[in-house]
Amino acid sequence: MSSQLIAALNAVDWSKNIHSLSAEVDLVSEIEQGSYRLAVWAGQLEQMDSKSAATVFIREMQHAGHNAACLIGLGLYKPAAASMRSMVECALYYTYFKSHPMELATQVRDSAFYVTKAEILDFHKLHTPEFSVRQGCLGFVSRLNSWYSRTSAIVHGQIPGVWSSPGGITSISFDPRAAREVVSHFSDAVSLAQDSFLCCVAFEYWRFFESTSKAFILKGMPGGVKESLKLDSA
Repeated sequence: MSSQLIAALNAVDWSKNIHSLSAEVDLVSEIEQGSYRLAVWAGQLEQMDSKSAATVFIREMQHAGHNAACLIGLGLYKPAAASMRSMVECALYYTYFKSHPMELATQVRDSAFYVTKAEILDFHKLHTPEFSVRQGCLGFVSRLNSWYSRTSAIVHGQIPGVWSSPGGITSISFDPRAAREVVSHFSDAVSLAQDSFLCCVAFEYWRFFESTSKAFILKGMPGGVKESLKLDSA
C-alpha cells in the first residue's frame, strides 16, 4: 500500500506546478507583497511587544502565511485556505491575548478552553478605544465575517469542488483560473490581518513604528482613512 502512495506522490510534477505559478509574474508579486506586509507588521509588533507571551501568535501568523504561499505554489489550493484562515485567526488572537495573559495560560493548559472570533470582536467593541470608529472606516467586521464564512465553507467541504481537483493525487496540477482566485483570497486575508492590527493595537504602538514601515503600510491608503485612523507618517 505504501508503495502505491509513493508512486502517486512521485507522479505529480511538483516542480512543474511551481514553475507554472512562477510564469504568472503578477500572481507571484501579489503573494510576495502580501507576505512582506505580514513580515513588516510582525517585525514591528514583536519589537514593540517583545515581553508579551502573545507574540507567539504573530509568529504563527507568519508561519501560516508561508504555508499558504507554499501550498499555492504546489497547486494545493484547498489546503491553502486552511492556512489563510489560521493566518487571520492568529492576528486576531494576538490582539486579544496580549491583554489576557491568564486566558492564554488557560488555553495552553486546558484543551477545552477556546476563545471564538465573535468573543474577540465583542471584547474590542467594549474595551478597545475607538474600535467601532476604526472598524467602521475600514468595513473590517463585515469584511471579516464574509471572508471567514467563505473560507470556512471551503475548508469544511461545504462547497464541493471549489479549489480542489476532481481526480486523485496524480491529478494535482497548476490551475491558472483557480490560482488567481486563491491568490486574491490570500490578499484579502493579508488585508484582514492588517486591519485587525489597525483597529485593535495601532493606537497603542503606531507612534513607535519605524518611518520606513509606516511608509510601506500607508502607501496607497486614502488620506481620509489615514486621518480617521490617526496614522501619521513621521
